[in-house]
Order: sequence, then structure tokens, then C-alpha cells
Amino acid sequence: MTTAGQHDDIPLCVDLDGTLIRSDLLIESALGLARRNPLNVLRCGFWLLRGKAAMKREIAARSEIDVSLLPYDERVVELLRASSRHRVLCTASDRKYAEAVAAHLGVFDEVLASDGERNLAGADKAQALVERFGRRGFDYAGNAVADIEVWRQARSAIVVNASEDLARRASAVTAVGQALPRSSGGAGTWITALRLHQWLKNFLVFLPLLASHRLFQPDAVLLSVLAFVSFGLCASGVYVLNDLLDLEADRSHPRKRLRPFAAGAVPLASGLLAAPALTLAALALALAVGAEFALVLFGYWLLTLAYSFRLKRIAMLDTVVLAALYTVRIIAGTVAIHSALSFWLLAFSMFLFLSLALVKRYTELRSLMQLGRNRTDGRGYEVDDLGLIASLGGSSGYLAVLVLALYINSSASEALYRHPQVLWLLCPLLLYWISRVWFKAHRGLMDDDPVVFALTDYVSRIVLALCAVVATVAI
Repeated sequence: MTTAGQHDDIPLCVDLDGTLIRSDLLIESALGLARRNPLNVLRCGFWLLRGKAAMKREIAARSEIDVSLLPYDERVVELLRASSRHRVLCTASDRKYAEAVAAHLGVFDEVLASDGERNLAGADKAQALVERFGRRGFDYAGNAVADIEVWRQARSAIVVNASEDLARRASAVTAVGQALPRSSGGAGTWITALRLHQWLKNFLVFLPLLASHRLFQPDAVLLSVLAFVSFGLCASGVYVLNDLLDLEADRSHPRKRLRPFAAGAVPLASGLLAAPALTLAALALALAVGAEFALVLFGYWLLTLAYSFRLKRIAMLDTVVLAALYTVRIIAGTVAIHSALSFWLLAFSMFLFLSLALVKRYTELRSLMQLGRNRTDGRGYEVDDLGLIASLGGSSGYLAVLVLALYINSSASEALYRHPQVLWLLCPLLLYWISRVWFKAHRGLMDDDPVVFALTDYVSRIVLALCAVVATVAI
């Protein structure tokens, strides 16, 4: 095959989804519709009855994609820029998106795409290219099994982001001029996609076990462990779904753009399979804990869905919902071990986690301010809100300490602790920790997720250990 930089009269035809970009525009556009209204998924089913090309056209007419943010495969882009040949973008995606990509890159001389009547994939794409350039009259870069039909008619194949098996199948029907293998992140990429580090938050389900002094009851410990794993699976499923729905917003964020789905490191189709699988596994495990716990987990899942689709875009309500989601974990831990709900514990957690949720928003806004941007994408916040958020967040954290002080001075603490007065030492410890969290946020030293920060920061771990010592001495 003639190298890309040499003169060659044979056109270079390049696929879009999975080849030029590490994504799938049909899935992206459908997710965009679902984000606006989940019922749009049903509409896609009706459109599909008229054919795949018609469905793509209907979706494209209603869903916008910022092509400047797409995860382009720079190897393919460089190949196109270095070529002096006639370059063709040939894709099964709708023409609207294909022409937008071509205009953005400025490297294509021609665009062939689905047009609402003809779905330009597989045999149909091969036929279109043969009609345009003749059999063996073009080179084709692709990545999927459906591209075998195209390679069968091509002079040579450029195999991009494909398995070794597909490369062998391509070589059986035409000459393989070049192979650009898929860069595999392995298990580490999926660990990041599932956000296993976020499972740290689910340790909250053990709090009722500790607060009720049942740490040495094996049956209660086992139920709490099962509750922990169940919440972890459910949360991972929701994180995957949330990342799929937030592709464009994540790509415009300085750090979130590196998330596996936004960066194209994990196929979107795999995420669409993983999200429901994780959720079903979580619910099955929840039923093993108990019907009441399963109902609480189901409620948590519904609330997270509402947050993902709508509530996170409503300023201030989003932080209240985040605080509620943390508190639900404590409720779930209580239900799992069949213990009584504590008004004091729920009130304390609601104020504390509202403060941390506001820290999260404060940190995001501060990052945007440093980038010279004035508002968040789809969140309802502006950089000018920083002062108000800091005021509300600090106040909420101190209210949590006030609730703790009132609890210590109540008869409820006397029923569980022989020396409840020792618990007063918790107040200065928490006052210091909350003040330090906001101090770090103010200086731009806070992680995007303050709960993960709280569990990984060494000073926070020292404070937590001192709190554990105080609680133990008070028993």
C-alpha cells in the first residue's frame, strides 16, 4: 500500500464510529434524547419500525452533538492530514453529524452517510463505495465486523481499534495495508468506569451497626456487609448510567473529560449493558438481606435516577438530594440490621452531608473560575454564587455539630453510653474538621468529591481515629 504521505490516485475512505472517533454517534444522540425525556426511548422504538436510517434521521433532528468535544482517534486524524489523496468520510451515522465532523476537522473532500432512507452500513456501504469508485478502487479504514463487506470490495484495508481476529478476517478478503490496534486499559479502565473508589461512601451503612453497639454480633455484621456490597453494585450501575448521560458535559470539564466513557476508553454499548446488569445484581443481593432493605435500595435507585435525569440541573435542590442520598445509606444500614431509626443520627447526617455536597459544588465552580468560565454546564450555578455556597455550606456543617451537642445532652445518649459527657470531645474535633474542609476548598486544595477526600486524607483519618477513641471511652 502507498503510504499516506505519498501521491496516490486511490481514494482513502474512513469510517466514523469506532474508527475516526472512539464513540458511537447513534448511541450518543439517543442518550441525549433520553436525558431530556426518558420516554423518548419508546419513540426510538416506533421510529425503528420505519428502518434504521429513518430512526437515525429522527434522532438527529432532535439531538445536538458538539463534534468539537468528541474523542477523536488522533492516529486516524494524523493519517488523514498527512494524505494528499481524495479523502472520504463514509459512515452509517446520519449525514447531519457526518457533515458537522467533516467541517470541524477540515480534512475530508467528500461525505457519504445515512440519509434517512439508506442506512450506509455493511453491504450497503460497500455497494455505495463500489458505485462511486469501482471495485478495488478505494482503500477503507474501519473497525467493525460489518466492515468485512466493505473490505471485500476495497483495494486494501486499514484496520483500526479492532481485535486480532477481525484483522485476520480482513486479511482474508483483501490486503491489510495498516493496522492501528486498540489501546486497552484493561481492568483498570473498568475499575475507573465503575468508580470502585466511590464504594468508600457505602461504609455509611456500617454506621448504625456501630451506633447501636452491635459490632460483635455476627448476624448483624453479615447483614451490614451484604448491604455494603449491594449498595456498591447499585451505585456503580448508576455511575455508569450517569456518565453515559453526561458525555458532553464531562468532555467539557477539565478532569471529568478523562472518564472512560467520555474519553472513549470503554465502548458506550458496554456501558448500556453494564448499567442494568449491576442494578439487577444489587437488587438480587438486597432481597437476600431482606424485603425492607430491598425497598430502601430501590428507593435509593429511583432517587439517583431522578437526580441523573433532572434534579442535578436544579441549583440547590441538587445538593439537598445528594445529602439525602448519603442519609439513605444510613437508613439502609439501620433497616438491614433491623434496628430502630435514630432521629439524632439522621438529622446529624443530613446537615453534615449537605455541607459536603456544597463543598463539591464550590470546588467545581472554583475550577471553572480558574478556567475563565462563568457558569456550569446544565447545573444552574454561576461563579458569582461561590460566596453564597460557602456561607450555606459552612453553616450547615456547624449545624451538624449543634445537633451532635444536643444529642449528647439528651436522654438518648445516656441510654447507650455510661460516660456520655466524654462525647463532648467530639464537638471540637468535628468543628476543626469541617472548618479545615472548607479552608482547603477555599484554597483550591479540595478533591472533586469531599467524601472520598474525608476517607483518604491523612488528617481526616486522624480525626476519625480520635473520634472512635472518644466513642469507645464513652461506652
